[in-house]
Amino acid sequence: MKLGKKQWLNIALLIGVGLFLFTPVGFHARVFVGRLLSTSASVIKPELQMPIENYDWQLVNDKGQNFNFKSTKNKVVVINFWATWCPPCIAEMPSFQNLYDDYSDKVDFMFVAKDKAEKVSAFMIKKDYNLPVYYSKDEAPSLLTSKTIPTTYVLDKEGRIVVAETGVADWNSNKIRKLLDELIRK
Repeated sequence: MKLGKKQWLNIALLIGVGLFLFTPVGFHARVFVGRLLSTSASVIKPELQMPIENYDWQLVNDKGQNFNFKSTKNKVVVINFWATWCPPCIAEMPSFQNLYDDYSDKVDFMFVAKDKAEKVSAFMIKKDYNLPVYYSKDEAPSLLTSKTIPTTYVLDKEGRIVVAETGVADWNSNKIRKLLDELIRK
């Protein structure tokens, strides 16, 4: 049986979709597309901002040291839940690195990884990122839980959630920088 032009186009389309979905080439393409489509995160209206009430959350950092979330009380905090296997998570990492480079001395950053420390460490070295990575030892406070990654929260000094963003975003935008500057001044 001889295949016609239409059948060849269908086969080529299926191969293209398969490459995009199931190969490393596809992974990198999804990261690239995520970066292209990312927009700045949305700020929650003040009357809808919920405060964190329970700061008792035990984590361990990438050096194996215990960390209690209580130590972030009265500080501006950026918390990102992510994984190395998540294309949208990887897509927003360069913007986070740029933001961290400029604000690490004024804002507490927490990148809470969902996968194994060895894999995260190799990823951070390969990409030359120096973001502070943590691993959760127990449940995060209920207001900081999401079944989706990436999910990022920005907390003000009073512990109110000012930004709760699910999905890829441009964290190095002027909008986010102005927000952080305002939260730091308060």
